Amino acid sequence: MDTTSIKNLFKLKSVPIEPKIEQLPKTEQNTEEESPEESRKRTYHESGYRDSSRTNGNHSTLSICLDAVYSKFQNEEKEMVEKQQKLKESYVNEQKNRETEIKALTVSQETKEEQLRNKNKEIENHQNTIESLKAEILDLPRNPEKYNVKATKGASAKFWIGLILLIPITLYLATFYISTSYSAFFKSFDAKSTVIQSVLDANAWMKAWYDGFIEVAFVTLIPFVFLGLGFLIHMFGENKIRANYIKLGLLFIVTFVFDSILAYEIESKLYELNKTFDSPPFDLKIAFTKIQFWGIIFAGFIVYIIWGLVFDFVMKEHREKDKIKSEQEIRQKKVISLSEKINVLKKEIEEVIANIANTKELIIKTRGRIEELQNIIDGVIIPTKDYKLYASEYVQGWITFIGEKIAVSRTEKQTMIDDCIATYNTNLENVGANSDNQNLVYLSSL
Repeated sequence: MDTTSIKNLFKLKSVPIEPKIEQLPKTEQNTEEESPEESRKRTYHESGYRDSSRTNGNHSTLSICLDAVYSKFQNEEKEMVEKQQKLKESYVNEQKNRETEIKALTVSQETKEEQLRNKNKEIENHQNTIESLKAEILDLPRNPEKYNVKATKGASAKFWIGLILLIPITLYLATFYISTSYSAFFKSFDAKSTVIQSVLDANAWMKAWYDGFIEVAFVTLIPFVFLGLGFLIHMFGENKIRANYIKLGLLFIVTFVFDSILAYEIESKLYELNKTFDSPPFDLKIAFTKIQFWGIIFAGFIVYIIWGLVFDFVMKEHREKDKIKSEQEIRQKKVISLSEKINVLKKEIEEVIANIANTKELIIKTRGRIEELQNIIDGVIIPTKDYKLYASEYVQGWITFIGEKIAVSRTEKQTMIDDCIATYNTNLENVGANSDNQNLVYLSSL
């Protein structure tokens, strides 16, 4: 209640001074039935009037009296069990909710701690496996039989024989296809050329070089096409599936057709060189009757197949002789995979530890709040709006006595009233009741 409001409640008027100052105001004579609240307000009003009469309205004494009023109000509120229970109901409910929250947080913490133990155990298992794999990697070259690895030290004789055969066959294919491709597509034949000279030209590459870039590039690169086809024979043979067998068949067909084209072109040029007026036009029927036609095909196609099979054999022998390295690589890949899993687990453990720390912190805060709520429940809740109401009644009674019984000038009397109002406001500030928030309560543990 502000100063203006209290001043408006008590407008001074001249009244005759009664012979006995202890006489109570007429409100005490009221015999009408009152509600408990009205009766309580009247009691505080009368107490203020009576205490003011005993101290002649001294504002300094009012401060002490208001402290006593506040203590009395506290005791009265403490005795109102039902009212206290109602005021504390929200705190009791919050405490129950907090206790339920503690249980949930505890379960969550225990679950996270179990996860932490499992992840640490998993890391330990992975580390033990890594150590075992590393030991096997080191021991494999010395004791391959211990790990059921059938391997021999060094390369086998079959591997070296196959490799030695593969080199001249490769050179042969390069020479053959350089010569035949140049003879088939770029060379001009004359009557002096023999069949062998027409097919295998010793100077084919040099002639292609002088003929131009396209010619030399074509005859240089075409052997690699057939070598690539031979490599595919090995690759498709790695997996014994129907699709790969179909691909192998197509490779053989393509190679055979290409060799047939080379043989046909060369045989066609030779036929045109030697034909007479009675000779029919050259066609496939005539080509099939020529021995050199089939010779060209098989000189390339059969050797091509042989090269592919030898290459496949050499690669398989190499794989056989390198089983130890292969087994080491397999174990090394497992080590890398397990190391990556350990790194992932460590990151997960960091997250779990952070979550556990947050949960513990939240549990501590929640328990602190439960203790605060318990202190509130064990203490006395002082509704500030009620205290302000009854304290204002007390001060009204105090000021009423000043207005009615103190025989001083109007100015002095108004000064006394202003001092009392200031003391009242100071008291409200001290007890935390001078707030506009009607729901504010002042807590006191008595």
